[in-house]
Amino acid sequence: MKPTFKNAWGYQGDNMNLPVTDVDAAIHFYESMMGFRVESRSDKPYRSAVLARDDIRIGLAENGGDPSQDGCAFQVEDVEGLFAEFKANGLTPRASDSVPLSGSISAEVGTETRKDGSDWRVFFVVAPDGLCYWLGERQ
Repeated sequence: MKPTFKNAWGYQGDNMNLPVTDVDAAIHFYESMMGFRVESRSDKPYRSAVLARDDIRIGLAENGGDPSQDGCAFQVEDVEGLFAEFKANGLTPRASDSVPLSGSISAEVGTETRKDGSDWRVFFVVAPDGLCYWLGERQ
């Protein structure tokens, strides 16, 4: 089974307006490391791009926001397979106790219990643009 993205939720409530400094520079990472493809681009009201993978969409935008304060949570299917895919694509695992580095992935897939009591297998990715991503599969 191929790992699949099922849902996306922006940390600031808007996964279609994620702030980046340079859309063109950011796109390469999302295509080569995370398996997204460019679906559309726009120059108005500011430079932006819509990226797609499976049935989800995210938007990168040169909107003046702070990427280090934003990102997305992705519900995925086959979190272990996705972790392996990202590592094979070149994402660098970081030591579990280190500060996340741009263009890095968690050292391993872990377990997290959400406020509603549900258990998830999760890992994190920090993109070179500073956006942070939580990727999880409900158990």
